[in-house]
Amino acid sequence: MNKSEVKKIILIIALTLISCNSNKKKQSEELPGRLGNKDLMVNEDKRINQNLLQAMIKIGLDGVPPAPTVNYESSSEEIQEFNNGLEPIYTSVFESVFSIIELPDGLINETKTIKGDDGNEIKLYITKPENASGDMPGILHLHGGGMAIMKADDANYVYWRHKLASTGLVVVGVEFRNTAGILGNHPFPAGLNDCVSALKWVYNNKKELGISKIIVSGESGGGNLSIATSLKAKQDGISNYIDGVYAQCPYISNLYGKGNKDLKSLTENDTYFLRVDMLGLMASIYDGIDSKNPIAWPYHADASMLEGLPPHTITVNELDPLRDEGLAYSEKLKKAGISISTKIIKGTVHAAENIFPLEIPEIHDEAIQDIRNFSYSLE
Repeated sequence: MNKSEVKKIILIIALTLISCNSNKKKQSEELPGRLGNKDLMVNEDKRINQNLLQAMIKIGLDGVPPAPTVNYESSSEEIQEFNNGLEPIYTSVFESVFSIIELPDGLINETKTIKGDDGNEIKLYITKPENASGDMPGILHLHGGGMAIMKADDANYVYWRHKLASTGLVVVGVEFRNTAGILGNHPFPAGLNDCVSALKWVYNNKKELGISKIIVSGESGGGNLSIATSLKAKQDGISNYIDGVYAQCPYISNLYGKGNKDLKSLTENDTYFLRVDMLGLMASIYDGIDSKNPIAWPYHADASMLEGLPPHTITVNELDPLRDEGLAYSEKLKKAGISISTKIIKGTVHAAENIFPLEIPEIHDEAIQDIRNFSYSLE
């Protein structure tokens, strides 16, 4: 081989390497969110709804949330203390948003205290139209907070229930036990047992409540509990108590921080309002770090557990770390022959349709109306 041929080979190799590196860079740039740029922040992501972004900027949620002060190697006491400390932070943020929003008129409220299956007392907050004529669908609402924090009587959840009721629904909010905060420390299955107890009470009092059918609904941790209540009801032989499930941005995999390749949104949207490492720490005190118990984490349910479940609607947020687990569960339901409607809410972070009613009113109102329409569509 002469020098000229050697030079040609070297040139070909060099051009090939340049082309490969260019293609890799192009592919990286084309990948969404942090899959394409591991340092991308939510306020730099071109997909985000600009009105939502302005609302997030206003309350300081547009950057990268602070890293947790603990990790999986920390003691259970330290992890518990960290989770306890999250509640006042979230409560204050939501209070600042909802303190200026008026509740809809023409509704009546009642608080009931029932005895749960575990012998504990459970508060139920009942909201319905004042001049209702005839029975109407009932929503058993299970609030968010990762099964760890927040309360049903927090301002944001009170508003959500009132807004739903104003569309012609009876809404029952459940004050279930949490793993942390004021209503903690009660690991799985305490909170779920409270939700099932509330379901039984509502079912047995449908006539007095003016309820024609029962839809279990919630967002985030409440999305988990809504789906899990359906699974537990089937296990307990009371599937007929539930006519439908409407779960928003459900928190159902317990694969946070595990590098799961199937759930790309955990990487793509990490730190966009939610941190995946924080989600893992909240999950760890619910049912253990490595739990794949499908009643605690419905993502892991098999086909036999899903067969015969009532119709479901699952909505997810495009820029949410939890997006892909909700979509994956929807596919499982579809394969099991369950009536399922799935929706991706474009340009939004986790539960944005619940949290920012004034800033993204069209998205918020559409979510409310969709729950109403789903409820009335059930036979």
